[in-house]
Amino acid sequence: MGLRASLLQATWNYERQQGLGWAWALSPALERFYSDPALRRRRLAEHTAYFNTQPTLASLALGSVAALEQQRALGEGPDADGMRRVKSVLGSSLAALGDRMFWLTLRPLAACLGLILAASGSALGAVVLWVCYNAMHQGLRFAGVGWGYRLGPAVLGGELRLRLERMIHAWAVLGTAAIGVIVAVLLAPAGTPRPLEYQILLGAGLALGLLAAQRVRPSPTEWALGIGLLSVIVAWRQ
Repeated sequence: MGLRASLLQATWNYERQQGLGWAWALSPALERFYSDPALRRRRLAEHTAYFNTQPTLASLALGSVAALEQQRALGEGPDADGMRRVKSVLGSSLAALGDRMFWLTLRPLAACLGLILAASGSALGAVVLWVCYNAMHQGLRFAGVGWGYRLGPAVLGGELRLRLERMIHAWAVLGTAAIGVIVAVLLAPAGTPRPLEYQILLGAGLALGLLAAQRVRPSPTEWALGIGLLSVIVAWRQ
């Protein structure tokens, strides 16, 4: 299930979003719990319905729902409607937590660490960015299935949520410090201050970035146009 969770969005579509990928990731648990092929197919079909959450923390929901399906196979778990409600609540809660954890803290932190090395002339910047992000991303994706299975639907109701919240806070602090280091490296590489024009351009870029960060998410087109404009300015300066 942990391996399959990595392909949760491979069949993403507007009608069911992650539903088909969710059913495929959950399939190993259903194969273990239901010996009757016809019943197993019905349960699998139920799980192809609409589902959407933050992709990495979806592993927690997968583990929790697998635990419920095990109870259901024994005649003790929720019915189909109850399962849909559990999935809906877990999906919303994990999306709210996962977006802050990965898109707003870990991804910027990993990018900053890579930029520090890149700005210092090291070719390891991209490697550090990739390792920093994926060590936590893949680690939580695989461990999350076990956590969800052991804790069930209450996976976010106790100590685990507090630990994840503390992790988000720590990453935010580290990311803020990394931004300060990047600014220092860019303004005075090797201790030599940059020209005033460069400092003004950097300040304007930081201000623009802070304003853009208040929005939901820039679209890929906006990112492409922004990077293209920045490339033209840098080429013109050189």
